[in-house]
This record gives sequence, structure tokens and C-alpha cells, in this order.
Amino acid sequence: MSNQPIIRVQHVVKSFGTVTAVNDVSFDVRAGEIFAFLGPNGAGKTTTIKMLTTLLHPTSGSLELDGLDPATHQTEVRRRFGVVFQDPSLDSELTAWENMDIHGVLYHVPRQVRRERAEILLKMFELWERRTDLVKTFSGGMRRRLEIARGLLHTPKVLFLDEPTLGLDPQSRNQMWTHVQSLNKAEGVTVFLTTHYMDEADRVAGRIAVIDHGRIVAMGSSAELKQQTGTDSLEAAFLKLTGTTMRDESATAADGVRAFARAWRPSR
Repeated sequence: MSNQPIIRVQHVVKSFGTVTAVNDVSFDVRAGEIFAFLGPNGAGKTTTIKMLTTLLHPTSGSLELDGLDPATHQTEVRRRFGVVFQDPSLDSELTAWENMDIHGVLYHVPRQVRRERAEILLKMFELWERRTDLVKTFSGGMRRRLEIARGLLHTPKVLFLDEPTLGLDPQSRNQMWTHVQSLNKAEGVTVFLTTHYMDEADRVAGRIAVIDHGRIVAMGSSAELKQQTGTDSLEAAFLKLTGTTMRDESATAADGVRAFARAWRPSR
């Protein structure tokens, strides 16, 4: 893992009218690390990710992804990340292979390259034997693994995962994270995730940023956060830092999917 930041956020503010959703947030994400955002409803997590993925522009401050400003270099930035929102975005009437192939076409991945890449990823996520089956026959865990594999087809440098295991059973959650960790090690892809499952952040993330009321209130490894707060669990540390327990996010990620679909117009 490199010490160089692939994501840099400096003094970012995002306001919607009189409401400030993100309030002077600064942090770096190092290339190759798995970084987690934790925060209660309305904390500013989704707004920050939307700015990094070109869907929103900051009111003030600066953002960089791989040295580029998402607000002014949208097309170049979009090619550098993959994103998986909470809500399903696969075409259930197509096969796993067809879903992968269409994504490759949208990102202008050459035919032979996308075929080779699709095979590697489908095998990595244990979906190769089901590649010709319709997605509507897949379990929830299989669909989520396919979405992540698809998001990696164009070889992004950063993978954004927004509550990727929401609604999955514990076995599917564990299996998915095992694959993501293996891919992180094998390809060095940077993973930026949000989750409300404390055990996931504890197990998977190298560093965690706790965000509350639009501000980052603490950042460090799980062990460091426990030490800072004098607690023996990440959940207790989170409670001490924010005064609240982690709840299911009420805001649906469907809004993010729709906004990204509207914004994403690959150049030909």
C-alpha cells in the first residue's frame, strides 16, 4: 500500500440552502487501503461520496481523486472509480456475462480486454459457473458480488461501496468481504466503503472516519478509536464519539443510482 493519497478532501463544505450537510471536512485516503466512513443518518457520508463521484459540487473547499478535481474533470474521474450503491442496478433479464459486457462497452473497454477481465472477475467472485444464467435466478449475495465484479471491469483505481451488504445474511456478507479483501490485496484497488455494521468496519477497514453532523469527529484504526475513547468495542467508541448508536440509513441509495445514471454520459 502506498503512502500517497489517491483521495484528498480539504476543508470541504456542502450546503443546501440554509442546511450545511458537510462542514469543513478534511481527510486523505491512501492508495491501496480500505477506508470506512461511519456515521448516523444525515451525518454527511453520502453527500461526501456524491461529491467525490462527480454527482455534487462542493460549496467550498477542494477534492481530488487521483490528482483530478471531480468537479472539473468529470469524465476522467469517472473512469478512475467504480461504484456500487445500496439498491440493485443489474438488469435481471440479462445473464451475468451480459451485464458485465454492457458495462465494458459503456466504458469503452476493448472487446478482447473486457472478455478477459470479465472471466477473471467472475472467477474471482465465484460466479463463472453461472455466467450464462439470468440474474433474476441469483440470490441476493450473488447479485451483490456480480455488482462489485461489474464495477471493477474497467480496472478502476478506487471502488466506492455504499452499504454494500445491506439486507444480506451474515454468510453472504462474510463471503463478499473475503472477496473484496482478496481483490484489494491482489490488484491494489483502493476501497472506500460506508457501512452500518460495526463488525464489518472492525474486520475490513484499515482506517475509519467517524462523521457526525457534517464533521469528522475522529479518525484512525479500530484499535486507535477504542484507545482514544477508552472503550473496548468499536460500537462503544462510536456511541461515545457521536452520542448515538448506528442505525439503518433511512435515505435510499436509489437516488444516488438515478443521479449517477443521469450524469454519466461516456464520451465516444
